[in-house]
Amino acid sequence: MRRFLDGLYGAAGLLAGLCTIGVLVSVLAAILGRQLDLHIPGTDAYAGYFMAAAGFLALASTFKHGEHIRVTLLLNSLNPAGSRRLDIFALAVGSLLAAAFAFFSIKLTYDSWLFNDVSTSNDATPLWIPQTTMAVGTILFFVALVDELVRRSRGIAAATSQQTHE
Repeated sequence: MRRFLDGLYGAAGLLAGLCTIGVLVSVLAAILGRQLDLHIPGTDAYAGYFMAAAGFLALASTFKHGEHIRVTLLLNSLNPAGSRRLDIFALAVGSLLAAAFAFFSIKLTYDSWLFNDVSTSNDATPLWIPQTTMAVGTILFFVALVDELVRRSRGIAAATSQQTHE
């Protein structure tokens, strides 16, 4: 199971990287189109879709690599048992918030599909398509938080960015 979850987080991170390249390609296409006096419809919208997808798909991977911002001043000032309890509490609260975020992301995506909601730009992209990456990213982030909550509850130390880069 550990290998599967780590692979899932890694695959989402890879997709986030590819979406970042999508932002670059979209912006370059818009720039080149302007220089060549050629209008390429939707390039601004697609750059935005790719940027949002990159951000959401990277949530789980960056969290599991210890790259999210954490305020460790309070954790470091406590004794090990207190620090562990506070960490578990924070992960539990984060899991609940991520569950709500994932639920409403899925609901938004489903509603956009149900009502045939399309973007207001000239490309008229069905909005459920880019919103799917948000839903997938928030689901994976929720899974990563619950995964880390279970690991910390079992006494397994949290990953730090230095540990993951070695």
